[in-house]
Amino acid sequence: MQTRIERDSMGELEVPASALYGAQTQRAIDNFPVSHTPMPTAFVHAVARIKLAAARSNLALGHLDEPRARAIEKAAQAVIAGHHDDQFPIDVYQTGSGTSTNMNVNEVLATLASREGVEVTPNDHVNMGQSSNDVIPSAIHVAAAIAVSDTLRPALVALRETIDRRADELKDVVKTGRTHLMDAMPLRMDQELGGWSSQIGQAIERFDSALERLQRLAQGGTAVGTGINAPEGFAEAVAKELSAQTGLSFVPNDSFFASLSSQDAAVELSGQLKGLACVIMKIANDLRWMNSGPLAGLGEIELEALQPGSSIMPGKVNPVIPESAAQAAAQVIGLDAAITVAGQSGNFQLNVMLPLVATNLLTSITLMSNTANLLAERAIATFKVRNAHLQEPLARNPILVTALNGVIGYNAAAAVAKKAYQAGRPIIDVAEEETELDRQTLERLLDPAVLTRGGVPE
Repeated sequence: MQTRIERDSMGELEVPASALYGAQTQRAIDNFPVSHTPMPTAFVHAVARIKLAAARSNLALGHLDEPRARAIEKAAQAVIAGHHDDQFPIDVYQTGSGTSTNMNVNEVLATLASREGVEVTPNDHVNMGQSSNDVIPSAIHVAAAIAVSDTLRPALVALRETIDRRADELKDVVKTGRTHLMDAMPLRMDQELGGWSSQIGQAIERFDSALERLQRLAQGGTAVGTGINAPEGFAEAVAKELSAQTGLSFVPNDSFFASLSSQDAAVELSGQLKGLACVIMKIANDLRWMNSGPLAGLGEIELEALQPGSSIMPGKVNPVIPESAAQAAAQVIGLDAAITVAGQSGNFQLNVMLPLVATNLLTSITLMSNTANLLAERAIATFKVRNAHLQEPLARNPILVTALNGVIGYNAAAAVAKKAYQAGRPIIDVAEEETELDRQTLERLLDPAVLTRGGVPE
């Protein structure tokens, strides 16, 4: 591999001849061969957005000349567009401040900007008025806010709309309810799916609330939160520029000291992602149970057949989308635990696990966004109801006797249920024999469809 010599404050270093980055990036590449996983491109693009906003702000405030500002702006736009994603190879598990990634972006932008015929340096020009200590926390917020607003929220809205549409289609389907995985009182499928819809809707509300805190930025705090070397008005100008770029409403945080030393908003968002993962796990497992069988399980629904389910058992088809969803949910729960630990790692004026927070947070958003879309499109939108498998156990469900509690008493109703279960007979037949209620009254009191309306049977 051909190389060239680059220099930084520590001396000379060989760098690949074709690389856009310089010595500081190469040192980080050499120092951190840990996971061989680079920082997420969405995060790198967010750093580039900050550099773009900073260049425009420094120009407007009179601290950067127009040729350099425009060159940095053009370079940042190219990075944001994804034209140079291969130039950001530094491992996730790097210096805890993310300084390596900040300098990686600074060096790449300086190289690209210098090609415009002006001298642009990474520290003096691209990083003007900034520190890694405010850039990286700000980039976490910017990247996560964009991902929630542009990807996760639309996916959840679409999932809820799909659930609501299927619920409306299935509003006349009555089935056996289950508590403790045991037969319980009946309900309609629109009621069951309505529970899922409400869970997703409330998750959306929680993300909307968390988004408010994500839009408060550390930018302007520089090294320790005092704002040293950041010109007056810089924080406000950068936030305004980022808002114009993204359509979001970024503002400087009310305390840069809090922004640099903590990751409270990221921990909050991760907690909401964990909550969503629990919702997804619940829906996925309901679908798996309802689909189980098709002969020896519940067999209430039939999920779309997407691929062969066994390398040895011909004809077997598995609920692959719910299984994928459950695994993604489990991973998000695990990533949240790591973010929680990272959130505690603020020592005095700086949190030192920022790359981990950024990576796990964006990974969780990606997992939940893609999973929501898959559940909507390839499981919930396409499953078929097996009515025969619903009606037979419903007719023999001894728990329907609950509706007779107010008429014959709990103990008498329990005796009827026990006898019906042991004999494998419909509850209405046993109740007619064991009580003084006539058939017509029993049909009215034990009608499963009527029982799904709640209240006291009349």
